[in-house]
Amino acid sequence: MSTPNSANHSRAVALRSSDTVMRLARMGAFHQTRLSFMRVLLRRLAADKWHFERPQWSIDNAGVGTALYTAIGPERTYTLVAFAHDLDPKLRSDRVIAEAWDATFTLFDGKPSALDIERLRAVVPLQEAGHISARELTLSRANRSVRLFESVVSTLASGRQPRAQDLDEVGYLMRTTAVYGSGKFGACDRRFIREREEFSAPFQVELLTVFLIRAFSVDIVEHLARVSNPCAAVSLAPELRRRVGVGNSTGLGMAPFVVNHPTLVDRWVTVRETALARVRSVVQVESARRTRLVSFISRMHIDAQQWLTKHPEQAERVKAYRVDLDALLRQCTDWPLNEHPQPWNQLYCWAEKHLSMECQEALVSALIELYPELVDELSARMHMDESASFDIDGSMPIARLRALIERNYGFALDCDFDTPSNNARFWYASEEKLEPRLGQRFEEPGADREHPLAIGRDVAALFQFLQHDTEHKIVAELLLSATQHRHTVRRVQASANYTYAEIRDNLIADLMLPIDILRFKLAFFGATKFDPRSDRWTRITMFQNAPYPQELADGYVDDWVYPQALAPRP
Repeated sequence: MSTPNSANHSRAVALRSSDTVMRLARMGAFHQTRLSFMRVLLRRLAADKWHFERPQWSIDNAGVGTALYTAIGPERTYTLVAFAHDLDPKLRSDRVIAEAWDATFTLFDGKPSALDIERLRAVVPLQEAGHISARELTLSRANRSVRLFESVVSTLASGRQPRAQDLDEVGYLMRTTAVYGSGKFGACDRRFIREREEFSAPFQVELLTVFLIRAFSVDIVEHLARVSNPCAAVSLAPELRRRVGVGNSTGLGMAPFVVNHPTLVDRWVTVRETALARVRSVVQVESARRTRLVSFISRMHIDAQQWLTKHPEQAERVKAYRVDLDALLRQCTDWPLNEHPQPWNQLYCWAEKHLSMECQEALVSALIELYPELVDELSARMHMDESASFDIDGSMPIARLRALIERNYGFALDCDFDTPSNNARFWYASEEKLEPRLGQRFEEPGADREHPLAIGRDVAALFQFLQHDTEHKIVAELLLSATQHRHTVRRVQASANYTYAEIRDNLIADLMLPIDILRFKLAFFGATKFDPRSDRWTRITMFQNAPYPQELADGYVDDWVYPQALAPRP
């Protein structure tokens, strides 16, 4: 991707190498940026002057009923249809196998009729067990926060406001456990809506759903407070509402997406790395930019103080991250601007030597934040026609195929897959929910149903096969007699043009952490407050500190992702 013409960034810094970026340890340290999909969505909604209404609120005194939220744009309208339920607290669960929830949702394409709502009331609460139609774009569900929901209801009912610290530490009133789209369970397939401008960036349909669910979560808390004490109840104060996001529980189901969409992942990372390289290439830095950087990192530090996790490894990382942010703040404050060319590059190189990966990637986010005029236009390039990489070039000489493996898959060739620790796991799908799972190869049955996600092992096997192959001169001849290598040949050929397509680690090693893959993808969504509950699933927060739908028209400024300051304790 080319860099815009400007004398202020004429000396281009190279993009970071895939060996640096696409290692699990670094992928598991990614942070949101202004190119993350949530922020792209809100910038577009504000720029295109979308407005929002709540045309129906039919929720009874028990908190059960139906609510509608409409998003009205220049050309189209979408409606979140929300069904609130009376859930036995014993049934409240983060597990994908749950069968009941506090609320269920669908995003309807247009304005639903009364008949549409009746149809949806019969199927949406069933979630996977139901079947929605092509008029619906997503299917979702959410549960109340055990720690915060009832507390906020009772506090508002008494006429008081909840403590800001409590809102900050939990981050949400409701937590989604799935947001399905792209044709799942009968929903509209993405190919029918991808040409719509508002959905051109990845996952915009799903994130619009979550954005509207956030409004519902606050509305139902205030509703239940008024029901509890009509005379004294108050609404959540505007400055506290912003502190409420939407929680999410994400498990192994997200990991295979990253592996199965190599060219799309390459596009995301290329855009992000291009943005970073543009900023690192800036030659002259104004003092106001440094002031803004210091302010932004200070806000990251506030966010880090609120970042709570019981996961031992992540807790240690967050603790070290806070210390590193202090060091980074001191360095930014004292940094001698413009004594050397490309000051931001100098700062980044310092960080690589002195800071943890967690803080290095926080600096990446902060640097990208400083230059919307250089990076925001890149968000239009985050989508990808993946079909371009599906074809196999049968005419490619075998010698060329071997050379591509040697050039791009050193991480695989350097690994001994005959060692049990390097071949310890296998990916498969559960029979009950067809959800991705990770098995222990030498302890559990099911390896005969392994999914082809062990890219490193498969590439190493292909290379070993090619070392002894003397009769085949081109790929087509090879695949006629060795069809088991077809998917691997396709990936190797794609690697010639897609630098960041592969995770450059062994995905079946005994010490591999799937949560690193989850965080990588969720950071592109724009998630914060990563809270791993094991090595296989994590909780996050979405849209915390963001404006609400009705606020987007009030001079929207894309500067919401980290809190401005801690509120004093009352």
